[in-house]
Amino acid sequence: MAPAEQAKDFAGKMAELETLVNQLETGDLSLEESLQAFETGVQLIRECQNRLQHAEQKVSQLLEQDGQLTEQPAAGHLHTE
Repeated sequence: MAPAEQAKDFAGKMAELETLVNQLETGDLSLEESLQAFETGVQLIRECQNRLQHAEQKVSQLLEQDGQLTEQPAAGHLHTE
């Protein structure tokens, strides 16, 4: 997938997650619908975290210092457990 497509995909997942959160916050969903929305939200969060970790790894590999590509940790490293 091209970087522009990945960014669009990430943005789409974040928009979908925001919609789910808004639906859950309104309290208008049934218990079953709320559970399904929560489950979908958790999956979206995992996918977005994986995408961010992949991007961070790529940035780390591409940092250039004195004309040489060197691996350096990216600033603001996210720790997920």
